[in-house]
Amino acid sequence: MTTAIVTDTAAYLTTDQIAQYPITVLPITVILGGQQYPESELSLQTFYNYLKTADELPTTAQVSLGQIEEAYDTLASQGVDEIISIHLSSGITSFMSNLRMFCKTYTKARIFPVDSLVASVGEANLCLLAGKLIAAGQSAAEIVPQLIALRDTQHVYFAVDNLSHLARTGRLTNRSAMIGNLLNIKPLLTFNEAGQIIAIDKERTMRRAFNFMTRHLAADFQRVDYPLHATVIDANNEETAQRWQQALHEQFPTIRVTRSTLGPAISVHTGEKTMGIFWQQDWQSIPD
Repeated sequence: MTTAIVTDTAAYLTTDQIAQYPITVLPITVILGGQQYPESELSLQTFYNYLKTADELPTTAQVSLGQIEEAYDTLASQGVDEIISIHLSSGITSFMSNLRMFCKTYTKARIFPVDSLVASVGEANLCLLAGKLIAAGQSAAEIVPQLIALRDTQHVYFAVDNLSHLARTGRLTNRSAMIGNLLNIKPLLTFNEAGQIIAIDKERTMRRAFNFMTRHLAADFQRVDYPLHATVIDANNEETAQRWQQALHEQFPTIRVTRSTLGPAISVHTGEKTMGIFWQQDWQSIPD
Protein backbone atom coordinates (compact mmCIF):
# COMPACT_ATOMS: atom_id res chain seq x y z
CA MET A 1 0.00 0.00 0.00
CA THR A 2 1.45 3.37 -1.06
CA THR A 3 0.07 6.55 0.48
CA ALA A 4 0.58 10.18 -0.54
CA ILE A 5 -0.61 13.62 0.60
CA VAL A 6 -2.21 16.39 -1.46
CA THR A 7 -2.70 19.88 -0.07
CA ASP A 8 -2.89 23.50 -1.24
CA THR A 9 -0.64 26.54 -0.94
CA ALA A 10 -2.66 27.96 1.98
CA ALA A 11 -0.68 25.54 4.17
CA TYR A 12 2.48 27.59 3.47
CA LEU A 13 4.72 24.57 3.79
CA THR A 14 8.41 25.25 3.23
CA THR A 15 10.36 23.69 0.38
CA ASP A 16 12.22 21.47 2.84
CA GLN A 17 9.00 20.25 4.46
CA ILE A 18 7.50 19.35 1.09
CA ALA A 19 10.65 17.49 0.10
CA GLN A 20 10.72 15.53 3.36
CA TYR A 21 7.44 13.71 2.76
CA PRO A 22 5.29 12.56 -0.22
CA ILE A 23 3.39 15.89 -0.40
CA THR A 24 1.91 17.40 -3.55
CA VAL A 25 0.97 21.08 -3.19
CA LEU A 26 -1.61 22.60 -5.54
CA PRO A 27 -1.63 26.39 -5.97
CA ILE A 28 -4.56 28.61 -5.09
CA THR A 29 -4.95 31.30 -7.77
CA VAL A 30 -4.51 34.96 -6.83
CA ILE A 31 -6.06 37.49 -9.21
CA LEU A 32 -4.49 40.95 -9.43
CA GLY A 33 -6.25 43.34 -11.75
CA GLY A 34 -7.48 40.56 -14.00
CA GLN A 35 -4.08 38.85 -14.13
CA GLN A 36 -4.09 35.35 -12.64
CA TYR A 37 -1.11 34.04 -10.67
CA PRO A 38 -0.63 30.62 -9.10
CA GLU A 39 0.17 31.53 -5.50
CA SER A 40 3.39 29.51 -5.63
CA GLU A 41 4.64 31.80 -8.43
CA LEU A 42 3.58 35.15 -6.93
CA SER A 43 6.21 36.95 -4.88
CA LEU A 44 5.20 38.67 -1.65
CA GLN A 45 6.74 41.93 -2.88
CA THR A 46 4.62 41.91 -6.04
CA PHE A 47 1.49 41.11 -4.08
CA TYR A 48 1.92 43.71 -1.34
CA ASN A 49 2.99 46.40 -3.80
CA TYR A 50 -0.23 45.73 -5.68
CA LEU A 51 -2.26 45.77 -2.46
CA LYS A 52 -0.91 49.21 -1.57
CA THR A 53 -1.22 50.89 -4.96
CA ALA A 54 -3.95 49.31 -7.10
CA ASP A 55 -7.51 50.58 -7.30
CA GLU A 56 -8.95 47.13 -8.00
CA LEU A 57 -8.72 44.86 -4.96
CA PRO A 58 -7.23 41.37 -5.42
CA THR A 59 -9.32 38.20 -5.30
CA THR A 60 -8.65 34.46 -5.21
CA ALA A 61 -9.86 31.32 -6.93
CA GLN A 62 -9.63 28.02 -5.12
CA VAL A 63 -7.93 24.92 -6.47
CA SER A 64 -10.13 23.53 -9.24
CA LEU A 65 -11.41 19.98 -9.40
CA GLY A 66 -9.54 19.72 -12.69
CA GLN A 67 -6.28 20.40 -10.84
CA ILE A 68 -7.27 17.88 -8.19
CA GLU A 69 -8.07 15.18 -10.76
CA GLU A 70 -4.80 15.75 -12.61
CA ALA A 71 -2.81 15.51 -9.36
CA TYR A 72 -4.64 12.37 -8.25
CA ASP A 73 -4.21 10.78 -11.68
CA THR A 74 -0.47 11.52 -11.65
CA LEU A 75 -0.05 9.96 -8.22
CA ALA A 76 -2.14 6.92 -9.18
CA SER A 77 -0.01 6.42 -12.29
CA GLN A 78 3.03 6.35 -10.00
CA GLY A 79 1.57 3.51 -7.98
CA VAL A 80 -0.12 5.47 -5.18
CA ASP A 81 -3.09 3.53 -3.81
CA GLU A 82 -4.48 6.06 -1.33
CA ILE A 83 -4.33 9.84 -1.00
CA ILE A 84 -4.86 11.94 2.10
CA SER A 85 -6.13 15.28 0.76
CA ILE A 86 -5.77 18.06 3.37
CA HIS A 87 -7.16 21.50 2.57
CA LEU A 88 -8.23 24.96 3.64
CA SER A 89 -11.14 25.29 6.07
CA SER A 90 -14.61 24.55 4.73
CA GLY A 91 -15.77 27.52 6.82
CA ILE A 92 -14.20 29.98 4.39
CA THR A 93 -14.44 28.13 1.06
CA SER A 94 -16.79 25.66 -0.62
CA PHE A 95 -13.84 23.62 -1.89
CA MET A 96 -14.12 20.81 0.66
CA SER A 97 -17.77 20.08 -0.08
CA ASN A 98 -17.00 19.98 -3.80
CA LEU A 99 -14.03 17.70 -3.15
CA ARG A 100 -16.09 15.24 -1.11
CA MET A 101 -18.60 14.97 -3.96
CA PHE A 102 -15.78 14.43 -6.48
CA CYS A 103 -14.18 11.71 -4.35
CA LYS A 104 -17.37 9.64 -4.42
CA THR A 105 -16.82 8.98 -8.13
CA TYR A 106 -13.02 8.87 -8.30
CA THR A 107 -11.79 5.29 -8.73
CA LYS A 108 -8.06 5.34 -9.53
CA ALA A 109 -7.03 5.65 -5.87
CA ARG A 110 -8.83 5.78 -2.54
CA ILE A 111 -9.15 9.40 -1.37
CA PHE A 112 -9.35 10.54 2.25
CA PRO A 113 -10.43 14.21 2.36
CA VAL A 114 -9.45 16.07 5.55
CA ASP A 115 -10.86 19.51 6.40
CA SER A 116 -8.23 21.48 8.33
CA LEU A 117 -10.93 23.86 9.69
CA VAL A 118 -8.23 26.52 9.56
CA ALA A 119 -5.37 27.66 7.29
CA SER A 120 -1.62 28.23 7.36
CA VAL A 121 0.29 26.27 9.99
CA GLY A 122 -2.78 24.35 11.18
CA GLU A 123 -3.11 22.89 7.70
CA ALA A 124 0.66 22.39 7.46
CA ASN A 125 0.90 20.50 10.76
CA LEU A 126 -1.71 18.00 9.58
CA CYS A 127 0.37 17.40 6.45
CA LEU A 128 3.55 16.95 8.47
CA LEU A 129 1.97 14.52 10.91
CA ALA A 130 0.49 12.56 8.00
CA GLY A 131 3.92 12.45 6.36
CA LYS A 132 5.56 11.24 9.55
CA LEU A 133 3.00 8.46 9.98
CA ILE A 134 3.23 7.42 6.31
CA ALA A 135 7.00 7.14 6.74
CA ALA A 136 6.36 4.86 9.74
CA GLY A 137 4.28 2.55 7.54
CA GLN A 138 0.78 3.49 8.68
CA SER A 139 -2.16 3.38 6.26
CA ALA A 140 -4.48 6.29 5.53
CA ALA A 141 -7.26 4.62 7.50
CA GLU A 142 -4.96 4.57 10.53
CA ILE A 143 -3.65 8.08 9.97
CA VAL A 144 -6.83 10.10 9.42
CA PRO A 145 -8.28 9.59 12.95
CA GLN A 146 -4.97 10.82 14.36
CA LEU A 147 -5.17 13.91 12.14
CA ILE A 148 -8.67 14.64 13.42
CA ALA A 149 -7.48 14.17 17.01
CA LEU A 150 -4.63 16.64 16.39
CA ARG A 151 -7.02 19.09 14.72
CA ASP A 152 -9.27 18.95 17.79
CA THR A 153 -6.47 20.40 19.93
CA GLN A 154 -5.90 23.50 17.78
CA HIS A 155 -6.40 27.11 18.88
CA VAL A 156 -5.65 30.24 16.89
CA TYR A 157 -6.05 33.95 17.52
CA PHE A 158 -5.04 36.69 15.15
CA ALA A 159 -5.19 40.46 15.00
CA VAL A 160 -5.72 42.51 11.86
CA ASP A 161 -5.18 46.22 11.27
CA ASN A 162 -8.81 46.47 10.17
CA LEU A 163 -11.68 44.27 9.07
CA SER A 164 -12.28 45.80 5.64
CA HIS A 165 -10.65 42.97 3.67
CA LEU A 166 -12.51 40.24 5.56
CA ALA A 167 -15.80 42.10 5.23
CA ARG A 168 -15.29 42.73 1.52
CA THR A 169 -14.52 39.11 0.73
CA GLY A 170 -17.30 37.75 2.96
CA ARG A 171 -14.95 35.74 5.17
CA LEU A 172 -16.05 37.37 8.44
CA THR A 173 -19.10 35.67 9.92
CA ASN A 174 -20.13 38.25 12.54
CA ARG A 175 -19.90 41.48 10.58
CA SER A 176 -21.19 43.63 13.43
CA ALA A 177 -17.58 43.73 14.62
CA MET A 178 -16.92 46.18 11.76
CA ILE A 179 -17.39 49.01 14.27
CA GLY A 180 -13.81 48.31 15.32
CA ASN A 181 -12.48 50.02 12.23
CA LEU A 182 -13.94 53.31 13.39
CA LEU A 183 -12.11 53.19 16.72
CA ASN A 184 -8.54 52.63 15.51
CA ILE A 185 -8.31 49.30 17.27
CA LYS A 186 -6.92 45.87 16.44
CA PRO A 187 -9.80 43.43 15.95
CA LEU A 188 -9.10 40.00 17.44
CA LEU A 189 -10.31 37.04 15.42
CA THR A 190 -10.41 33.27 15.65
CA PHE A 191 -11.84 30.25 13.83
CA ASN A 192 -14.95 28.74 15.41
CA GLU A 193 -15.73 25.00 15.52
CA ALA A 194 -17.19 25.18 12.01
CA GLY A 195 -13.96 26.67 10.65
CA GLN A 196 -15.48 30.12 10.15
CA ILE A 197 -13.63 33.34 10.98
CA ILE A 198 -15.29 35.31 13.78
CA ALA A 199 -14.40 38.49 15.65
CA ILE A 200 -14.19 37.91 19.40
CA ASP A 201 -12.57 41.00 20.95
CA LYS A 202 -10.52 44.08 20.20
CA GLU A 203 -7.41 45.77 21.53
CA ARG A 204 -5.85 49.15 20.81
CA THR A 205 -2.32 47.92 20.10
CA MET A 206 -0.58 44.81 18.80
CA ARG A 207 1.19 44.53 22.17
CA ARG A 208 -2.15 44.21 23.92
CA ALA A 209 -3.33 41.78 21.27
CA PHE A 210 -0.24 39.66 21.98
CA ASN A 211 -1.00 39.72 25.71
CA PHE A 212 -4.58 38.62 25.00
CA MET A 213 -3.34 35.66 22.97
CA THR A 214 -0.70 34.61 25.49
CA ARG A 215 -3.23 34.65 28.32
CA HIS A 216 -5.26 32.08 26.40
CA LEU A 217 -2.12 30.08 25.60
CA ALA A 218 -1.09 30.08 29.26
CA ALA A 219 -4.52 28.86 30.33
CA ASP A 220 -4.43 26.04 27.80
CA PHE A 221 -0.87 25.14 28.78
CA GLN A 222 -2.01 24.65 32.37
CA ARG A 223 -5.02 22.58 31.31
CA VAL A 224 -3.60 20.01 28.88
CA ASP A 225 -1.51 16.92 29.57
CA TYR A 226 0.44 16.86 26.27
CA PRO A 227 3.33 18.93 24.86
CA LEU A 228 2.30 22.07 22.98
CA HIS A 229 3.65 23.52 19.77
CA ALA A 230 3.03 27.25 19.23
CA THR A 231 3.56 29.11 15.97
CA VAL A 232 3.77 32.85 15.39
CA ILE A 233 2.07 33.76 12.10
CA ASP A 234 2.52 37.06 10.26
CA ALA A 235 1.51 38.72 7.02
CA ASN A 236 4.59 40.69 5.92
CA ASN A 237 5.34 41.75 9.49
CA GLU A 238 8.81 40.28 10.06
CA GLU A 239 10.02 42.55 12.85
CA THR A 240 6.95 42.07 15.00
CA ALA A 241 6.96 38.31 14.33
CA GLN A 242 10.55 38.04 15.55
CA ARG A 243 9.68 39.92 18.75
CA TRP A 244 6.66 37.70 19.37
CA GLN A 245 8.65 34.52 18.80
CA GLN A 246 11.35 35.62 21.25
CA ALA A 247 8.74 36.63 23.83
CA LEU A 248 7.05 33.22 23.56
CA HIS A 249 10.40 31.47 24.01
CA GLU A 250 11.00 33.45 27.18
CA GLN A 251 7.48 33.15 28.59
CA PHE A 252 6.97 29.47 27.69
CA PRO A 253 10.43 27.82 27.64
CA THR A 254 8.99 24.27 27.48
CA ILE A 255 6.74 24.95 24.48
CA ARG A 256 8.19 24.40 21.00
CA VAL A 257 7.86 27.72 19.17
CA THR A 258 8.10 28.14 15.40
CA ARG A 259 7.24 30.71 12.73
CA SER A 260 4.94 30.67 9.72
CA THR A 261 3.55 33.21 7.29
CA LEU A 262 0.36 34.23 5.58
CA GLY A 263 0.89 34.46 1.84
CA PRO A 264 -1.19 36.22 -0.82
CA ALA A 265 -4.13 33.76 -0.89
CA ILE A 266 -4.92 34.43 2.78
CA SER A 267 -3.65 38.02 2.97
CA VAL A 268 -6.21 38.95 0.29
CA HIS A 269 -8.74 38.48 3.09
CA THR A 270 -6.80 39.54 6.20
CA GLY A 271 -4.69 42.38 4.81
CA GLU A 272 -1.04 43.21 5.45
CA LYS A 273 0.56 43.24 8.94
CA THR A 274 -1.81 40.64 10.37
CA MET A 275 -0.32 38.83 13.39
CA GLY A 276 -1.42 35.61 15.05
CA ILE A 277 -0.51 32.77 17.36
CA PHE A 278 -1.56 29.19 16.64
CA TRP A 279 -1.05 26.31 19.05
CA GLN A 280 -1.99 22.68 19.46
CA GLN A 281 -0.56 19.38 20.63
CA ASP A 282 2.96 19.10 19.27
CA TRP A 283 2.63 16.78 16.27
CA GLN A 284 6.23 15.70 16.73
CA SER A 285 5.30 14.19 20.11
CA ILE A 286 2.66 11.87 18.61
CA PRO A 287 4.09 8.33 18.48
CA ASP A 288 4.42 6.70 15.08
